[in-house]
Amino acid sequence: MPRTAAPIPTSPVPRVADPDRRRTSASVVLRSVLAHGPVARSTIARLTGLSPASVTDHCARLARLGLIREAAPPRRAKGVGRPHVPVDLDDSRFLVGGVHVAVPYTTVALLDLRGRVVAERRLEHAGTEPARVLARAAEGLDALLARTPGGTPLGVGFAAGGWVDRDRGTVVEHPLLGWRDVPVREVIGARTGLPVHVDGHARALVNAERLFGRARGSRSVLHLFVGNVVDAAFATNDEVHHGPRSQAGSIAHLPVPGGTEPCECGRLGCLQAELSERTLCRRARAAGVIDGVNPMHVVAAAAAGDPVAVRLLVGRSRMTGRAAGLLLDVLNPETVVVTEVGVMHREDCLTALRDAAGAHRVADVVPSGFQDSVLAVAGGSVALDVLYRDPLTLPSPGRALP
Repeated sequence: MPRTAAPIPTSPVPRVADPDRRRTSASVVLRSVLAHGPVARSTIARLTGLSPASVTDHCARLARLGLIREAAPPRRAKGVGRPHVPVDLDDSRFLVGGVHVAVPYTTVALLDLRGRVVAERRLEHAGTEPARVLARAAEGLDALLARTPGGTPLGVGFAAGGWVDRDRGTVVEHPLLGWRDVPVREVIGARTGLPVHVDGHARALVNAERLFGRARGSRSVLHLFVGNVVDAAFATNDEVHHGPRSQAGSIAHLPVPGGTEPCECGRLGCLQAELSERTLCRRARAAGVIDGVNPMHVVAAAAAGDPVAVRLLVGRSRMTGRAAGLLLDVLNPETVVVTEVGVMHREDCLTALRDAAGAHRVADVVPSGFQDSVLAVAGGSVALDVLYRDPLTLPSPGRALP
């Protein structure tokens, strides 16, 4: 064969799937360390089905990236041979920023790699013009990082209700804020110089619950978010369903039998109109329970023994349970996680929710695992989900926000 001839390939078809396989394997290894660390490499191999050599290789890669580290080996009083040196998540190096835009305020936060909130700040809205809200969010992240030395920011996650297009990085429509086609990824990215990942808050929280919360190990998870916006997200076999242009999960206009609240769509009794925190607070004000618009004041009044506050919260949780039961019948998930103020703070509300959802699935319906930090976690988890899905594309260590 002439020297100039091309060598015969060892495989007739290029192995185009190898990069995907490496990314998937690295993701599985990192998530095993998150869930079980400190953990021996041999245990990771047994848990994941990967070969010991592959696990060792991926652990070395992840250690070079600064995502995992070797933990102290266990003491061995007797026995022959070198003890296994476990690996654990290195949560000391990196942070992600989180931005969640709600109707009355924006939450900015910093999270570590375990999804724990390191710092958090609430920015009340002085108007909801998108450029102003996003500029204040970037400034808020800058301020948090300035007060949190030592952590390298990897990126920013953004979450909001309404119609959020993950692929385009835009809030397509958020009627309560008056937003339409807002290029969130472009605006925050330009102000921070960091990668920005965007998604709806229900989908963000279903990922958070799967990674760090009460849905670990569940093969299918439904998340129901009941705030000023009411929406849902569904994940199965480690994938969250987005649908075309990320429109999946829109349940705001599901009809509620017997509902009386007028909806902006012109009908009576739509789910969001009935369950919105604005409706809860309006009813509480009319009954003399509170004089503001903060639903946590209704929770506080109930804790102080106000029977009207208790009735309002339990009734809302019961209606939320009916909606959860409907979605349970349609989707049949292993776990249903509900984010709703009454359910997260009161046992009687949780009981009402579960009873209305269906007595045969009581154990499968749980409140959010992020009672005091749910909005901060929603924003940060958008970025953390991207990291845990593809850790080998970790960007070079980021710089501090300008």
